[in-house]
Amino acid sequence: MRILILSDIHSNLEALEACLAAAPSYDKVVNLGDVVGYGASPNEVIERVRGLGDFFVRGNHDKAVCGLSDLQDFNPVAGIAALWTRERLSPENLEWLRSLPPGPATLEGVEDVQFVHGSPIDEDEYLVSLHDAMQPLMIASASLTFFGHTHLQGSFSA
Repeated sequence: MRILILSDIHSNLEALEACLAAAPSYDKVVNLGDVVGYGASPNEVIERVRGLGDFFVRGNHDKAVCGLSDLQDFNPVAGIAALWTRERLSPENLEWLRSLPPGPATLEGVEDVQFVHGSPIDEDEYLVSLHDAMQPLMIASASLTFFGHTHLQGSFSA
């Protein structure tokens, strides 16, 4: 199975379309969260990603926009973007965000792999350095964890 992994789209429809156009063929789409936040097209992005598949884990921006978490840990720009997005989302899309599951999540037919937004321990935790990643990944229930949230490409292994 070929899996296209998306993460941290942040309501940027143009970037999403560019990524999809450049992606090789795939059988399934997995979305690691933060569908909304910052960008100007939250409803359009939600509708587009929902049309791509049904495997999602929620991100911290998804939670904040729909009111499942407060904006206390957000920087001022992220907080303003979350409030702006909340005001513009359709009621259906707001409810869809509320229904997104937390990670870790597993995909049927893909053994020993889990998908999270932040870390296997805390969906909002940033894994930026090896030090950050060691404990969460060493106690993870799967051998391989895909995560977004950091906005940095990279990997950790042990």
